Amino acid sequence: MGQSTARRRITRVREGAAGGRVDTLAVEEPLEIRVDGQAVSVTMRTPGDDLDLALGFLTTEGADVATATACADNVVDVTVRSMPDLQRNFYTSSSCGLCGKTSIDAVRTASRYDVRADLTPIDPAVLVRLPEQLRSAQRAFAKTGGLHAAGLFRHDELLCLREDVGRHNAVDKVVGWAVQRELLPLTGTVLQVSGRASFELVQKALMAGIPALASVSAPSSLAVELADEAGMSLIGFLRGASYNIYTHPHRLAM
Repeated sequence: MGQSTARRRITRVREGAAGGRVDTLAVEEPLEIRVDGQAVSVTMRTPGDDLDLALGFLTTEGADVATATACADNVVDVTVRSMPDLQRNFYTSSSCGLCGKTSIDAVRTASRYDVRADLTPIDPAVLVRLPEQLRSAQRAFAKTGGLHAAGLFRHDELLCLREDVGRHNAVDKVVGWAVQRELLPLTGTVLQVSGRASFELVQKALMAGIPALASVSAPSSLAVELADEAGMSLIGFLRGASYNIYTHPHRLAM
């Protein structure tokens, strides 16, 4: 397995003075995901938790996954019980997990879980602590400053945290962690993410049966529309004691 960080000598300029130092960088490398030996996607990711990433990626694309095996460096082969036509190109960037989609219709994926039925209340006093809990658990970010994170919480317990150069990869790794432990659907949980709340992250959370998504930044209009339609509570700009509830505020025990 590759390293998640790398060291490189750089020139640091501060207040007009230049000096040499060694900096720690987040590693970005391609991972080829295969299904029964056939390549279906290459995603740029931070090495680590590759089996979780492959399982989570295929699960959020609508596949019923069985097992995953690391069959070579930067290659994971997944066995599935069933899967849709992914209609993917063979490349996905670390900044966008939808970039490989070949049609508009292929963007949206139907979840087998209905989060509307999950009425688990969210304690606001717990919610406002989640970003700091996530940040304090980000070991690689502390070294590099260049990794996104996704953390799965049940009440104030951090169940799983994953880091990656791609927001979508971090979420896939969390979902894959749950798949390996047969925990889906993830009822009564909140997914806390370190970046903005995009349509893709909402969709991935819904595919895992997560009823609430919280972000420290802004959601997109399409993310709000999808969360509203699906019954997910979407929280944005969660900073300190303030936040915006964009959809389904009934879960917040105000």
